[in-house]
Amino acid sequence: MSVYTPAEVVEETGFSIDTLRYYEKIGLLAPVERNAAGQRRFSDQDVGWLGMVRCLRDTGMPIAEMVRFAQLTREGEHTLPDRIKLLEEHDRRVQGQIAKLAERQRYIHHKISYYRSVL
Repeated sequence: MSVYTPAEVVEETGFSIDTLRYYEKIGLLAPVERNAAGQRRFSDQDVGWLGMVRCLRDTGMPIAEMVRFAQLTREGEHTLPDRIKLLEEHDRRVQGQIAKLAERQRYIHHKISYYRSVL
C-alpha cells in the first residue's frame, strides 16, 4: 500500500490542497490518516476515491449529491441499489448535456460553412 503526501495527491488528482481539506471537512472524502506530525497521508484508496470524485465533479454532479454518494458508499453493500439509482440519474443529466453540446456544435459547423461560402 502506497502513502501519498498532499503535494503528490494534488499532482495526481488536480485538486488543490484547499479543495482536499474542504472535501474532507464536508465528508466527501473520509478522514485522512495523519503522521506523528499531524500531516495528512493519503492512501491508494483515498487517491482512487478522489478519481471518482473528479469524474463526478467534471461531469457536473452537485456537491450535495457527491456527498450523498460518499455516505452511501461508506454505509456498505446494502446501498448498492441507491448508488446505482443516483449514478443513473446523473448519467441521464450527462446525456442531456452531451445532446445540447452536439446541437450547439452543429450550429457552429453551420456558421463555419456559411462563412466559408461567403469567402
